[in-house]
Amino acid sequence: MPSRPTQDAAGATRRRGVPTRFAPVVFAFYMSALMTLLMSLVITAVNGGVDAGYPAAVAQAYVRAVPVAFIGVLSVRPLVVRLVAWTLADDGAR
Repeated sequence: MPSRPTQDAAGATRRRGVPTRFAPVVFAFYMSALMTLLMSLVITAVNGGVDAGYPAAVAQAYVRAVPVAFIGVLSVRPLVVRLVAWTLADDGAR
C-alpha cells in the first residue's frame, strides 16, 4: 500500500515515509532482500532441482540468508562508497 500524501502547514503535498537520513539502511534492506531472493532461487534450483518442494526450499534458504545479507550490505557499504568514488572520474576531468 503506497504511503498517502500529506499536506504541511504551507499546503505543500508530501509523502509520508522513512526520513532521508535512513537512506543507507533502507538501501541495504531492499538490496539484501532482492539479491537474497535472486540467489536463493538460483542456488536452490542448481543444488536441488526444481520440483514440488522447490518453493519451500527457496523460502527456507531465503529466511536464513536475509539477515546475513542485510548485515553484510551494511558492513561493506562504506568500502563500496570509497571504491565507487575512487573509480569514477571527477566531472571536471571530462
